[in-house]
Amino acid sequence: MKQLQTADYLVFFVYFIVVISYGIWVFKKKQGTSSKTKDFFLAEGSLTWWAIGASLIASNISAEHFIGMSGSGFAIGLAISSYEWMSAATLILVAIFFIPVYLKNKIYTMPQFLSTRYNDTVATIMAVFWLLLYVFVNLTSILYLGALAVETISGIPFYYCMFGLAVFAVFITLGGMKVIGYTDVIQVVVLVLGGLATTYLALNMVSEKFNGNGVVDALGILQKQADSHFHMIFSKGDPHYYELPGLSILIGGMWINNFNYWGCNQYIIQRTLGADLNTARGGIIFAAFMKLLMPLIVVIPGIAAYVLFQNGEFQQEMLDVSGQVKPDHAYPTLMNLLPAGMKGLAFAALTAAIVASLAGKCNSIATIFSLDIYKKFYNKDASEDRTVKVGRLAVLVSFIIALCITPQLRRLEQAYQFIQEYSNYITPGAFALFFLGLFWKRTTSKAAIVAAFLALPLSVAFKSIPALAEMFLGMTVEPMPFLDRTLWVFLLLVALMILVTLTDPASKDNPQGLEIESKMFRVSQSFVVSSILISGILVALYTAFW
Repeated sequence: MKQLQTADYLVFFVYFIVVISYGIWVFKKKQGTSSKTKDFFLAEGSLTWWAIGASLIASNISAEHFIGMSGSGFAIGLAISSYEWMSAATLILVAIFFIPVYLKNKIYTMPQFLSTRYNDTVATIMAVFWLLLYVFVNLTSILYLGALAVETISGIPFYYCMFGLAVFAVFITLGGMKVIGYTDVIQVVVLVLGGLATTYLALNMVSEKFNGNGVVDALGILQKQADSHFHMIFSKGDPHYYELPGLSILIGGMWINNFNYWGCNQYIIQRTLGADLNTARGGIIFAAFMKLLMPLIVVIPGIAAYVLFQNGEFQQEMLDVSGQVKPDHAYPTLMNLLPAGMKGLAFAALTAAIVASLAGKCNSIATIFSLDIYKKFYNKDASEDRTVKVGRLAVLVSFIIALCITPQLRRLEQAYQFIQEYSNYITPGAFALFFLGLFWKRTTSKAAIVAAFLALPLSVAFKSIPALAEMFLGMTVEPMPFLDRTLWVFLLLVALMILVTLTDPASKDNPQGLEIESKMFRVSQSFVVSSILISGILVALYTAFW
């Protein structure tokens, strides 16, 4: 039933009051420094390792995970977990090689990195793109999918959901990164508890359906009833190969996608840039452990819904208005079956994920606009108070724009897939700039500008190959999986950047290299132990479910 009971509203109200009250307390605790730019944008020196790790996860997990990834669990199976599990491996490498370079060179924003390493032209091109992407694509997509999910579960009209989520997120965002970081701890606790409640319900239903003995038996029942949903690597010819193209998951474009997201993305990396190296690494390794857990919360319920559907349950709930099976209905259908109170907890978990992502995205918008656009081009001598005020104004303007655009996304049948593909057009180019900028001192600004301008055309060209072959050659060419396309565009851009650099005599004495020392990459014994443990778990998972 798409309706919250009194107990559900009570649970959600308690969650709302706790988050807002804690945010106000955190804000007032250091009110004397809250106007300083580094404190507002980075929470410099204020976030502990567990707050950083929780904030990374809270900002990453949103409605597209609860709704979209659970739907993919229904349609594809456990293989979609690669986006989570390979992120855990990526985070380890980001902590070892990326973070120390950023902290050593006092990098606070990703455009600042590009400006320091290359020049202002490269930085401005990417800053403008990131702002457009964050406001017009990411912010609107989070609001849209979030409001759609809340509407599906609660029955509250879409527009009320959209405005409610925006207002909630504004309260959190205007307090700065310190408030976001510490309230994200609560958000993650609620997210995990609410998610596990839904998982427990789904597994318990499977156990009862097949006369099992509790949720442990249910996991074995799932694998027996849906063996095709428990394979991580698809061979060519599999109907899901296009989404998850075989070994490209382990040795191909998935790495480019993840490195760009976790290592070169202001929205994510910002949480670590105000901490010391050991604290930042501790937070990242904590986030990596959390990524191992996420498929249990968002993928397993989708597989459970698939097994139940195949055996006569949810025959109406899983259909859209045209009578077609709609995988994205899996998670809301399960949540609507939770008892009063528990449904409120799961509803709070979903809201927590959405609000945390909105707040994190807006803080990144404020940071880039204030430090890389406003101070650089409009008011170089702006005081710290003025810069923070401009950042807060940027947050409000961004939400106004997003609220105007978000309803238009309702016209799209598959908004999430469209957004993912659109965003990925720039991923290989952005990571090529960072990859060579970080680890090859000779890379020149000229090479970076060439890559920045060619990234989008090359991505579009690879996407258009089947249509062009059919149009001009009369040939049928299979579309290239987007992860393979990402890898090929990245490799071409890197090769082009190397060629441009090597043909430039000035590159031999490039003064724009970053300060790097070998000792920066040394890690603590606890980090090594944690990394080995995470890697061992990943090897075991892929071996068991290959």
